[in-house]
Amino acid sequence: MTTLDIVIPVYNEAHTIETCIVSLSAFMSENMSGYEWRIVVANNGSTDNTLAVAKELSTKYPNVGYVHLDLKGRGRSLKKAWTDSKADVVAYMDVDLSTGLSALPPLIDAIASEGYDIAIGSRLSSRSQIERSLKREVLSRGYNLIIRSMFRTGFHDAQCGFKAVSRKVVHELIPVVKDNHWFLDTELLLIAEKRGYRIKEIPVAWSEDADSRVKIVSTVTEDLKGLLRLRFGGIPQPVRQHPTESPR
Repeated sequence: MTTLDIVIPVYNEAHTIETCIVSLSAFMSENMSGYEWRIVVANNGSTDNTLAVAKELSTKYPNVGYVHLDLKGRGRSLKKAWTDSKADVVAYMDVDLSTGLSALPPLIDAIASEGYDIAIGSRLSSRSQIERSLKREVLSRGYNLIIRSMFRTGFHDAQCGFKAVSRKVVHELIPVVKDNHWFLDTELLLIAEKRGYRIKEIPVAWSEDADSRVKIVSTVTEDLKGLLRLRFGGIPQPVRQHPTESPR
């Protein structure tokens, strides 16, 4: 049976974690019986009671685990949880469950059954159902337009917090992704596409969380810096393996 770890990165979310775990666990039990699954809470540098809540949930629910990092950084927590995982497929979603869970089975199946390397939720698909402010809509479309203009990419929504990757991607690509924060998603996708990995976009239902912790201005600034780093510093290429010489 295919194994699956779904990571929930959290920062100061002690008050919301259990609601997420209850909803996600119920959905997984009803809809993902073909997988041996686990939910992993990835705490990154929280200053509230998040770690204690994560520990309690791991004892309360048999399919829930946690990882903890003292340093803040969503990307850093994903790297830790994904590389520590032994699952065939690893995924992540935001703790607010802003992306409708009905998109989860096709997201995971794209990796486990269809042979894709990466599957991503897309809020910009014509089949997606989106509820968000005009400001967020303009910023999202503008950011993704910049990506497509700079790198001629085939994917359309780099930053939706709803992605799954294969064990191969974790092993080969995560070690070369430098960003430890919000830009990790974009950097991973850019490297993957330029190296020929297969990426599938899944239409989603998505509702903006009024309590979102994303600091839009600083996040956009860091994302643009990341794009410039990759555009002018280059996409890291695979290390070429030299054949071993036969002894004479």
